[in-house]
Amino acid sequence: MSLLAVGTLAYDSIETVHERRENVLGGSATYFSLAACLYGGLALVGVVGDDFEARDVELLRSRGIDLQGLEVAPGKTFRWSGRYEADWNTRHTLATHLNVFEHFDPKVPMAHRSARFLFLANAAPAVQAKALAQAVRPEFTMLDTMNLWIEIAREELHHLLRRVDALILNDEEARMLTGERNLLRAAAKALTLGPRLIVLKKGEHGAFLISREARFALPSYPVEEVVDPTGAGDSFAGGFMGFLASQGNVEPGTLRRAMLHGTATASFCVEGFGVESLARASRAAVDARCAQILSLVSV
Repeated sequence: MSLLAVGTLAYDSIETVHERRENVLGGSATYFSLAACLYGGLALVGVVGDDFEARDVELLRSRGIDLQGLEVAPGKTFRWSGRYEADWNTRHTLATHLNVFEHFDPKVPMAHRSARFLFLANAAPAVQAKALAQAVRPEFTMLDTMNLWIEIAREELHHLLRRVDALILNDEEARMLTGERNLLRAAAKALTLGPRLIVLKKGEHGAFLISREARFALPSYPVEEVVDPTGAGDSFAGGFMGFLASQGNVEPGTLRRAMLHGTATASFCVEGFGVESLARASRAAVDARCAQILSLVSV
């Protein structure tokens, strides 16, 4: 496999102004993998409890996701509960139970340690560092993080950022990481921490790709009805990295097209609860939305 992802698999309880659902399949690595698999096979490393449903294992496997690195540990799978306000941008975390993920020690199978592309999904920097240490000279590594790790594990995170090629984060995380209010200045400062590429996610307002040599931006795809925004950022990363792995390079033009595919892939995620809409998406449907996005920005 040319693409390897390490991160969480989870069951979420999600409440919106319209509906509430319990025990919805989720987790950063799950969303990422179901998006990335639209572009080819990949390997997934994570941990679940012995309560993880066989149908969910089969869903992942049926999409060509290699699960040699999926550990089943005694206990319960990671669980998260959250509520969204009507504007979809305001999310309240109601509960987080790490369960078996609390003691997760990632073990990358030997067959996948030479993967050319590596995605370190949101997790404690110590966990991400352990996974990265097992990779054999990946050509391109992208790391995701969140405000919690920026707050409580900043030193470990800074050390890790010197070892990766790209960092993906939202506007709040960028400001928290750098202390800069202006997003372009925040991205420029984040580049000084080590990565040569920053991807800024701005939800309904699109995404930015920023390096020392170039800046690129795209709007989001105009979804008619948002059902659940959980996992949209991870789905974006999946489309982005999946496309890069399918092309086998990170040339400037390829990176711009990867932004396009990440944007289109994320648009499917928000149209259903959990992974239900993303799991129904096809590569042809993603390509069609890419064409629609291009028609919106062409002059």
